[in-house]
Amino acid sequence: MSHVQDITSPMSSLERRATLSLSSIYALRMLGLFMILPVLSLFAESLEGATPLLIGLTVSIYGLSQAILQIPFGLLSDRFGRKKIIIIGLLLFITGSVVAALSTTIYGVLIGRALQGSGAIAAAIMALVADLTTEIHRTKAMAMIGASIGISFGVAMTLGPVIAGFSGIQGIFWLTAVLSFLAIFVVLYIVPNPKHSKVHRDAELVPEQFTTVLKNADLLRLDYGIFILHLMLTASFIIVPLLLRDAGLMAADHWMVYLPVLVTSMAVIIPFIILAEKKRKMKAVFIGAVATLVIANIIMYYLHFNLYALIAGLWVFFCGFNLLEATLPSLISKTAPGNLKGTAMGAYSSSQFMGAFIGGTSGGWIYGEWGVGYVFLFCAVAASSWLLVALFMNPPQYLANLLISTEAVATEDLEAFIERIKAVAGVASVTWQESEQVIYLKVDNASLDKDALQSLLG
Repeated sequence: MSHVQDITSPMSSLERRATLSLSSIYALRMLGLFMILPVLSLFAESLEGATPLLIGLTVSIYGLSQAILQIPFGLLSDRFGRKKIIIIGLLLFITGSVVAALSTTIYGVLIGRALQGSGAIAAAIMALVADLTTEIHRTKAMAMIGASIGISFGVAMTLGPVIAGFSGIQGIFWLTAVLSFLAIFVVLYIVPNPKHSKVHRDAELVPEQFTTVLKNADLLRLDYGIFILHLMLTASFIIVPLLLRDAGLMAADHWMVYLPVLVTSMAVIIPFIILAEKKRKMKAVFIGAVATLVIANIIMYYLHFNLYALIAGLWVFFCGFNLLEATLPSLISKTAPGNLKGTAMGAYSSSQFMGAFIGGTSGGWIYGEWGVGYVFLFCAVAASSWLLVALFMNPPQYLANLLISTEAVATEDLEAFIERIKAVAGVASVTWQESEQVIYLKVDNASLDKDALQSLLG
């Protein structure tokens, strides 16, 4: 080999710059989408034409746009360039934000939210991250972007009520337009330009693999799980802000509920994540988290009229929600073969966005027809269906993904090189992808002989 691939090395400065800048773009975009979640139902009553169904549809319509367009946008980025597609997506997001900010009717805000969602740049961002990071650091870069999404959600839930309390929902839309405009400059002047782009099967959806992924029962269970998780989240937040208001909390003060609930629930789940990953009790922890969602919605169904019981129910809900939001991507990564991971994540993301769309629309309709209690009952039934599905999941293999470039391996040496990697302790599977010149490994980090692997790579 002409160079050394060090599996223990840190990211280069260029890789850190690429990952952090693209994480910030992803996070800012999600911030704009999520800030409206805890406040729209509070302020929509002043919009002409508002009904519970239209409010729910307005909250969730972005999910439909995202689910429909994220895969085409990713494919277009392969053909026309990552940065061009990302900038087009951000311009669509800005346009939607401005339309919503200027609207005085629920229909105008609905169109604006649909336009926001049509800027479906997630797949293009992931592909650009893959272009700008070496194989051995790609998984780490993807994890950093995943963490940025979680942070943006927590910030959005806390910041949204504060901004709306001072400037209404129009202020949120104007802020998201400005942040997205700044994100374009980040794309142009801070995100590095890749030397070349290619399809990365660990980061991008490959259409011809889609049928294979949809035939995998374990992956379908996880897709159903993220669908139900975001269905419940969006449906619940059609009515939770109204219940807090009716209990006497001004909109600008709702952060005093969301912030401690989110922070303390995050602290509580840390031991369970350790138990799931380090002690290898993933299935038990996973089922317990889903059961927690059932319990939370039952609490809120019976006691939503009491402020303290509602807050307790929210806290229980976010304990389960945060734990599942953290473990579901990990389970996708463990379950999908390395060269199918991008396609599996594409199906997973589409399921998530469709769940948000169906949840908001259903929650608004149920609230208008039968009242707030039945929205929680709907969520409890949905969570129960997920619990039933989860009971039949196979225990996951505790395997991590590792990518090795073969560009520097002579063609005549490649077969022997692969066989030597297969023989390394802790390597569970080896898949060579000729079009990418990459070997996809599934490894057990607890038993992986890193010294032996490193000696082969060097």
